[in-house]
Amino acid sequence: MLSAQNPTRTAMIVDDHPLFCDALSIVLTSAAGISSVTTADSLNDALEVLNDGPLPDVLLLDLNLPDVNGLDGLLRLRARHPELPLLIVSSMSDNRTVSATLRAGARGFVPKHSHRDIFRSAFDAIWAGETYHPEGYIEPASEDGERDESVARLASLTRQQARILRLICDGKLNKQIAFDLSIAETTVKAHVTAIMRKLGVQSRTQAVLVAQQARYAHLLPEG
Repeated sequence: MLSAQNPTRTAMIVDDHPLFCDALSIVLTSAAGISSVTTADSLNDALEVLNDGPLPDVLLLDLNLPDVNGLDGLLRLRARHPELPLLIVSSMSDNRTVSATLRAGARGFVPKHSHRDIFRSAFDAIWAGETYHPEGYIEPASEDGERDESVARLASLTRQQARILRLICDGKLNKQIAFDLSIAETTVKAHVTAIMRKLGVQSRTQAVLVAQQARYAHLLPEG
């Protein structure tokens, strides 16, 4: 957890709207205690920057990017950098979307139209090691809650496990998966066992059902 007294926090904004990035950068430096802000206009550009240098203290992610659909960006970032706090900043702020992002591992959600005081509150929560819930958010129940739980389980998979589950969803056998990923079949079997344990299921079929229940099987990280 970052110290509340740390005066040199850094942030990255991943959004493909330059004017919004400029405005949000000003908010972060003037109201949220951020000393340095970098930007990226696509997920792939962001991943390249993150791989080449030190991680920022927080990353602000839009859900709608040129190379991203739905939770794809969040899941891929979580798989590659699980220690990086992610704050979703999106115009899609319905209760179901907020719940899904938080279940998938986001540290908070701020609607794009929010006032700077909201951003300040969100960062105060993140610096304190807490999760920020937007005003009016209600924990979902029943079917929505079950789907969000499936998303949370999917988010716990490593990058390689996510690749393998994607191929399982495509109906491929262990031997085919091993060939596609250039790894040993015994390694695939070990990953499949770990996937089923993390998803809380007893078979490959049940693992596919969990992915389908989440409605994000096609959004699992590719790499």
